[in-house]
Amino acid sequence: MRVAMYYNNRDVRIEEMQSPHIGTGELLVKVRASGICGSDVMEWYRIKKAPLVLGHEIAGEIVAIGEGVKCFKVGDRVTVAHHVPCNTCYYCLNGHYSVCDTLRTTNFFPGGFSEYLRIPQINVDRGTFILPDEVSFEEGTFAEPLACTLLGQKRANFRPGQSLLVIGSGISGLLHIQLARALGAGRIYAVDINDYRLKMAKQCGADIAMNAKEDVPASIRKSNNGRLADLVIVCTGATPAIQQAFNSVDRGGTILFFAPTEPNAITPMNLWDLWRNGNSIVTSYAGPPNDTAISIELIRAGRVRVRDLITHRLPLAETALGFKLVAEAKESVKVIIEPHT
Repeated sequence: MRVAMYYNNRDVRIEEMQSPHIGTGELLVKVRASGICGSDVMEWYRIKKAPLVLGHEIAGEIVAIGEGVKCFKVGDRVTVAHHVPCNTCYYCLNGHYSVCDTLRTTNFFPGGFSEYLRIPQINVDRGTFILPDEVSFEEGTFAEPLACTLLGQKRANFRPGQSLLVIGSGISGLLHIQLARALGAGRIYAVDINDYRLKMAKQCGADIAMNAKEDVPASIRKSNNGRLADLVIVCTGATPAIQQAFNSVDRGGTILFFAPTEPNAITPMNLWDLWRNGNSIVTSYAGPPNDTAISIELIRAGRVRVRDLITHRLPLAETALGFKLVAEAKESVKVIIEPHT
């Protein structure tokens, strides 16, 4: 079978690999669509394991089932989580699925930018979801990133009526805007340095979209009864964005760091202001199985319109172009790779 082998952001090659063989309790999935995630082009993170086949936002069709599989059949349309928790360790039992050792070590093989995937038994058991008839394969690729978004807003204790500032209007930021709007947000503000993405933020439900060079706190106060944002979601690891978050959160408000910085990056923090203003800082990573199930329903019901976020659909042979588009972050949002077109 063909795979897109990642060497670095500028070197993604179409190579041949033997199709996976499945064993007891496993599935073979024909990949119909696979989204390029912003984390796929975090070169400092990916290159240390290169060469490898990336791709974790997938949807496809089951073409073979291993002995003992009872809940699925050939022909089922599915989306599959690449990381799954054990559900029984100390962290899982306390709701911290993202730090479960099993979640951090599980994966399907070889990766979503390939023609076929082997789904290990544990992923079959707790990470494989049937797609409703109303959800296309390309929409199904959003189940994973939307689940991450949903977990983040839950961890930040987001409530209907709250004002929201999203810093970074790439795919994560736009999903946060759409989800918050669906969940009853008050005023939603979006910030980015790219005019194309600011336009997309408005289309996704932001009331006001601002360039990061503007006086963001002043703009929020002007239209929010003199108050700053109840919740600030940071969807970029850029240091200026982090400082902007501290400057833009209201008293008693929360900052959610949804995107990471590079390891060992030094981030200034005024603890006195945080303490005096009663602010909370939370982080979020991944999305447990129950959030994936909810995300699929949000997509099916049209509450989150993920199809509107797709800007490019490319065959596997053009995966390198897809990585270029995502890494440049100009006039693209979600790039979908379709291995069998």
